[in-house]
Amino acid sequence: MDAASSRPAVVIDNGTGCTKMGFAGNVEPSFILPTVVAVNDSFVNQTRASSTKGSNWSAQHSAGVMADLDFYIGEEALSRSKSSSTYNLSYPIKHGQVDNWDAMERFWQQCIYNYLRCDPEDHYFLLTESPLTAPESREYTGEILFETFNVPGLYIAVQPVLALAAGYTTSKCEMTGVVVDVGDGATHVVPVADGYVIGSSIKSIPVAGKDVTRFIQQLMRERGEHVPPEESLEVARKVKEMYCYTCSDIVKEFNKHDKEPAKFIKQWRGTKPKTGAPYSCDIGYERFLGPEVFFNPEIYSSDFTIPLPEVIDKCIQSAPIDTRRALYKNVVLSGGSTMFKDFNRRLQRDLKKIVDARFQLSDARIRGEVKAQPVEVNVVSHPIQRYAVWFGGSVLASTPDFFKVFKD
Repeated sequence: MDAASSRPAVVIDNGTGCTKMGFAGNVEPSFILPTVVAVNDSFVNQTRASSTKGSNWSAQHSAGVMADLDFYIGEEALSRSKSSSTYNLSYPIKHGQVDNWDAMERFWQQCIYNYLRCDPEDHYFLLTESPLTAPESREYTGEILFETFNVPGLYIAVQPVLALAAGYTTSKCEMTGVVVDVGDGATHVVPVADGYVIGSSIKSIPVAGKDVTRFIQQLMRERGEHVPPEESLEVARKVKEMYCYTCSDIVKEFNKHDKEPAKFIKQWRGTKPKTGAPYSCDIGYERFLGPEVFFNPEIYSSDFTIPLPEVIDKCIQSAPIDTRRALYKNVVLSGGSTMFKDFNRRLQRDLKKIVDARFQLSDARIRGEVKAQPVEVNVVSHPIQRYAVWFGGSVLASTPDFFKVFKD
């Protein structure tokens, strides 16, 4: 126990799109890689065929061992699946929840041994989970970490609480606020009061980073841009990350692009993976229409039409009345899909409009008998919000209190 507490804890934040991992005490994660596993299907099929035919045990066993060993994760997995048809991709996490536990175990194995290069028996582990995770999922995680990797201690933290902890400055720790966590596969709006999640007020919406990517892909396809079909999703993702921004008014933005196309329309250049021939395409309206799905979701889907600022407002209004002012005052952004330019300003403006309209309505009803104080709305944006959850975990796991939990 003492040997493990003298070494830094391992912090792993598994997300739907990317996994951030590193050691406690660091400002940035050591590795950020896609949460994907590529398994060699030829060995898996061989194992199945051996068991159905009833062939000798040793052949079946060796095929099973090779199936367990021959797999890749992250960028390496993506490149293997492109270069060889025998490797099939598996995404262990869908919409913030672990969907494939075998793939998840393989993923953790590579993270610990190949990337972090540490002995799991010598380090405490801090893992993160989505706010709506079922208790059974936590049990499976503990079972794998303790029984397969033999870790001395495991702490599973809720992602929004860590994100809130990452957002404070050293002089002022404010653990009451609303965390707007927009990842690749899930968007959660989670109110936290004094470090405790208000579970009944959590809101989850079916629009996240992956939907922005698909919308950009759809816009480019409809316009007839000559992007190779097998590259279209990857090009859309890169366009989202490199060129997209949040606008204050869609109509004005359309007019700007139409008046000065040379200034606003960008060029994307690439090479076709199969032939190596160069190609180019224009990036126009999708630069601002991509992030707009959070503020006007009806442009992307007719199934969900409630804008993100309205969801945040409903979340706070459903929280206990004595916490609401503090929650409006500290709306913290977390996740890679909140990194669009001016996203925080647009969110603050739209949320303030909703709050001010309600305030004026209630003020008019009271007719001046009691003068209510205006509600302050503040959306907090900071440079590390892309990996705020991991950084919050790093801060927590580097405190002396973290190790006391395992000793008590």
